[in-house]
Amino acid sequence: MLDITQERLAAAAGVSRGHIAALESGRVNVSLDLVERIGDILGLDIQLVGRPQIIVAPLRQRDLVHAKCSSYVERRFDRVGWETAREVQFVDGRWRGWIDVLAFDPRTATLVIIEVKTRIDDVGAIERQVGTYERAASAVAASLGWQPRRIDSWLVALASDEVERAVRANRDVLARAFPGRAIEMRTILDPNATPGAAHGPGRGLALIDPRSRRRDWLIPTRADGRRSAAPYRDYADAARRFEVA
Repeated sequence: MLDITQERLAAAAGVSRGHIAALESGRVNVSLDLVERIGDILGLDIQLVGRPQIIVAPLRQRDLVHAKCSSYVERRFDRVGWETAREVQFVDGRWRGWIDVLAFDPRTATLVIIEVKTRIDDVGAIERQVGTYERAASAVAASLGWQPRRIDSWLVALASDEVERAVRANRDVLARAFPGRAIEMRTILDPNATPGAAHGPGRGLALIDPRSRRRDWLIPTRADGRRSAAPYRDYADAARRFEVA
C-alpha cells in the first residue's frame, strides 16, 4: 500500500532483503526490536498484548462423589483390558485443563474421552469443554504412548433424579451434542467384538451408579426409555450414602 520495496524496507530496518522476504513468508522468527523498527518505518502502531491461559477444567480437590464416579469408570475400562489414565493435564495453545478419564483400547486403537459429571448445570459449557478435549486428544494420547485411529467422547453422569431432570429439560440439546446412548456405548466395551468392526457413537451420554456391580454398568436415562427409578435422589443423597459406606 505504501509502495515500499523489500530492498528499501530492508535498508531502512538494517537487515538484508532476504531476511525481509523470509519474514513475510513466515520462515523466520522476528525479534521485538525488529518489529518496532519496521513498525516505525511503515507508520504502524504496534501493541504487545499478553492474554492469560483459558482454564477449561480447573484442577481442584475432587469431591467424594466425583472421585467415586471417576474411579468407577476407570476400573470398568481396566476390567475389559483397556489402558487408562485419570486427571490428565493438557495444554493446547491458550487452553489448559484436565480430562477426567482417558481410556485406550490397543486392539482397536480406540480412544475414549470421558467427562464425569455429578450434576448437569450448563450443557453448552459441557459441550465446549468436551470439544476442547477432542482438539487436544491426539497430542495427549501420543504423550501416553497411544496412537488412536478413532476418538469417542462420553458424557457420563451420576444416576440421580436431579440429573434426570436436567437431561429431560435439555433433551433436544443433548440429543444433538451427545447423540449416542448407553446401549450403543456398551458395544465399544465388548471384549469379544472383532477388532476394527464398526461400533459405538462418536459422542455418547449415559448414567452410572458407582455402587453397581452389574455387567451393563452404563445406564440409559429415563428419557431414553429406562423405567426403573434412579438409585439416588440428588448429589447430596449420593454423598451421604458414600460417606456411610
